Amino acid sequence: MKNILLVDDEQRMLDLLGLYLEGDIYHCEKEISGVQAIKRVAKGNFDLILLDVMMPDLDGWTVCKNIREFSEIPIIMLTARGQNTDVSFGLKNGADDYITKPFDETILLARIEAILRRTSLSDKIDFKNLSLDKEKFQIWINQKLLEVTPIEFNLLDMFLTHQNHVFSREQIIEHIWGLTADVDNRTVDSHIRNLREKMRKESFDVDSFLLTVYGVGYKWQK
Repeated sequence: MKNILLVDDEQRMLDLLGLYLEGDIYHCEKEISGVQAIKRVAKGNFDLILLDVMMPDLDGWTVCKNIREFSEIPIIMLTARGQNTDVSFGLKNGADDYITKPFDETILLARIEAILRRTSLSDKIDFKNLSLDKEKFQIWINQKLLEVTPIEFNLLDMFLTHQNHVFSREQIIEHIWGLTADVDNRTVDSHIRNLREKMRKESFDVDSFLLTVYGVGYKWQK
């Protein structure tokens, strides 16, 4: 599921956007303040921002410019103005796309899908309410950062990248520690046990997906 931050000073517009987008594909969070939006992007884990241009505390152009100082998250600007100079200004200042109000629901959805396709990188994996970001070396569950060790991160990365593949303990050791590592099977079991426990505490149903294949090893089942 993709997480979208909706930023507009009009609650009615936020509710309308949420009505269009909320469902099995997108989860939306709403913010009426540009200043607060910047803070939420810095702390949160969003895949895209729909950002209104005309806001009272901090206009959308300034919000976009501030976000670009620390994040490359895709940003679609929403505005009632449609002049070419506005479009050019927005794109030069970090916006990825630009939609004028009022807009057609199908056009909005198509623009969002296109940008997410274009910006989806192999360094990010989403599974249910779990998100793994290889570039930032972070794991998120239900929008909350999961504290893991480097070994636990690499284990989850391996499983999510090779879903339904059964790994023997020897293969896991080779993949995570390397051929010459002095690591035994009990170490593998211990790290996987710790990873499972951390994920359970954050209400992720890890036992339905990270399975023990008795007599062989482990696999991540879709």
